Amino acid sequence: MEADAGRGLGGQKTMDGRESEANGLDKKASIPSCCLKANASDPELGAKCHSTVVSGWFSQTRSPTEKSGNVTYYNNPMWPGEAHSLKMEKLLFQEKSEYQEVLVFESSSYGKVLVLDGIVQLTQKDECAYQEMIAHLPLCSIKTPKNVLVVGGGDGGVLREIARHNSVELIDICEIDKMVIDVSKKFFPELAIGFDDPRVQLHVGDAVEFLRNSPDGKYDAIIVDSSDPVGPAQELVERPFFETLATALRPGGVLCNMAESMWLHTHLIQDMLSVCCETFKGSVHYAWASVPTYPSGVIGFLLCSTEGGPPVDFQNPINPIEQLERAVQHRRELRFYNSEMHRAAFALPSYLRREVPCLQNLQPAERPAHA
Repeated sequence: MEADAGRGLGGQKTMDGRESEANGLDKKASIPSCCLKANASDPELGAKCHSTVVSGWFSQTRSPTEKSGNVTYYNNPMWPGEAHSLKMEKLLFQEKSEYQEVLVFESSSYGKVLVLDGIVQLTQKDECAYQEMIAHLPLCSIKTPKNVLVVGGGDGGVLREIARHNSVELIDICEIDKMVIDVSKKFFPELAIGFDDPRVQLHVGDAVEFLRNSPDGKYDAIIVDSSDPVGPAQELVERPFFETLATALRPGGVLCNMAESMWLHTHLIQDMLSVCCETFKGSVHYAWASVPTYPSGVIGFLLCSTEGGPPVDFQNPINPIEQLERAVQHRRELRFYNSEMHRAAFALPSYLRREVPCLQNLQPAERPAHA
């Protein structure tokens, strides 16, 4: 999939309509349209920093190096035709792990930025929205969660948020790429503090294999903070993986899975909801939050519960964060999540309900009488 998506943009024109060679550029290293404006000022500057940087601007494009040494620019197949750009002040880290390229840079407006394989994973400014919502939407929907599993989440931000819950006794995390963990500890200590909690048990390896070896019904909650479903991560949005997750949850246990953008991936949301409705048998819902540096500026969350336990009303938090002593006294105040944001996350646009048939049977969140 990725190889097919990596075809170059040969013959691309600059803003004034001339072929790139007319401006003295190497046609074999065509610059994507999202970078042309920056390129016009100084075409050599960015190449000295990183292949996705042009004149000090990072653009969210994949840029593998061919055997010939040429760099091919193209959009990620998950969001073709667009790329988010951030002004880079300083390149802090760049290295290729066994699994992916890891990049960290200081931006002018969002603080430090973590990039994996050319895709922005988090920024210091808006990481709170994603980390807080993906953790507290499920954990505030059940009483006294004790055993929690995080799939992915190597930056530590989800761990930081789970640690606010007094009732939690065990936090397993399975992250395949140790470099992500090490980089986060060095450059994002405000996220990596999650690893310092004594309840955290770190497992470096493949999550699918880890789950297969886990006892059935071990977890009260599982949070899947995975990469976008491209290449090897594709299996993390397919039926066998969801069946494995359901088996690892206790009756009435809950799952929160990153579920892409409602503006760009309605087909994927429909497929995931359809599989989960058949697999989990309890409650299944879709929620979303605003994250400015993610494609289209939003990210979705798939929330599911298994049958056999107390019914789960995801739309109204039964375990409000405001009543948790550890959450209130945490050294880092909540910046995004609260009970009002929790309820609001389930309010869905009309077009989304029309385009995703599985959502048509889900009722809008009802405000409790005391709210």
